[in-house]
Amino acid sequence: MSNIYGKNIKISIFGQSHSAAIGVTVDGLPAGLTIDLDELNAFMRRRMPGGNAYSTKRKEPDEPEFLCGLVNGVTCGAPLTAIIRNTDARSSDYDNLSDVPRPSHADYTAYIKYKEARDVRGGGAFSGRLTAPLCVAGGICLQFLRREKIYISAHIAQIGKITDRDFDPVHAGEAEIRILNEAGFPVLDPEAGNQMRSAIESAHKDGDSLGGIVECAAFGVPAGIGEPMFDGMENRLAAIIFGIPAVKGVEFGNGFSAAGLRGSENNDAFIVRGDTIQTRTNNHGGILGGITSGMPLIFRAAFKPTPSISIQQDSVSLSCRKETKLTIGGRHDPCIVPRAVPCVEAAAAVAIYGALLDSQRSHLMII
Repeated sequence: MSNIYGKNIKISIFGQSHSAAIGVTVDGLPAGLTIDLDELNAFMRRRMPGGNAYSTKRKEPDEPEFLCGLVNGVTCGAPLTAIIRNTDARSSDYDNLSDVPRPSHADYTAYIKYKEARDVRGGGAFSGRLTAPLCVAGGICLQFLRREKIYISAHIAQIGKITDRDFDPVHAGEAEIRILNEAGFPVLDPEAGNQMRSAIESAHKDGDSLGGIVECAAFGVPAGIGEPMFDGMENRLAAIIFGIPAVKGVEFGNGFSAAGLRGSENNDAFIVRGDTIQTRTNNHGGILGGITSGMPLIFRAAFKPTPSISIQQDSVSLSCRKETKLTIGGRHDPCIVPRAVPCVEAAAAVAIYGALLDSQRSHLMII
């Protein structure tokens, strides 16, 4: 099923934007691990709608309600299921979209696949609302990874044409995590953040939207995690990152820019630091042959501009097969990138924690 991801940690996400609730089932979590629910709720608030001037005005508390899998805040070995109730949906805002699809949205392809059975309210199962249960699963995995001294953090690398400074690919770590933890807007350079917010406000006033890039880094990931070919660390990460609506591209390390370099420019020389083998540079982004190298694992995800804009657009009437004009109402993010930052962290945490468990279990089998 397309709503299920993972090997050792399997997550199944369910619900629609305007259904009674959305949720997630997480199977494969080890028993006996404590989940800090206050910390999880604080993480959820980072992607919560209606929390700032640059997000949708839909108000949802997004506090998960656990149905099973937890006993007194401790995993019991059973599949963990949590729901988030939808309390502020306005389905009438989407009435005209049942016949006139939004350009660059899944409205049209959902119509082709599901015909009249599809749920057009708020985008149904194609809505960014479904990233909330992803953040429940990922927020839990983030806690478990920290206990293994693995830390994941992300920031807005770009909005429109405005860029933040990148993570230091070799030495990034606690200092940059501290900056992002203390920042109200997830950037490393506060001035870049001010310019980004101004650009979002300007697009919003024009009835338009902006896209951008989120850069994510995982620090402390040991070497040797992942597999070659189809179960590599890039494969696992890309599969779950592309599950976040609006993601149109993922690159690791130098990514596409490596195509313009010579091998002598792109290769990372091996060196010895203390008693460990590392690389002098980190153009490979911490992954070689699908397997982690021990260097910071760094990747970027590109997000398209929000399709739901108030500027009049060209579309078609599905029932009449005629071209028509579309004006979209309702409440929509002029830029989803700020709220996507914790979603990327959550997705990365699920993928990396699952791969870590795979590595640990394989090691036990070898012993």
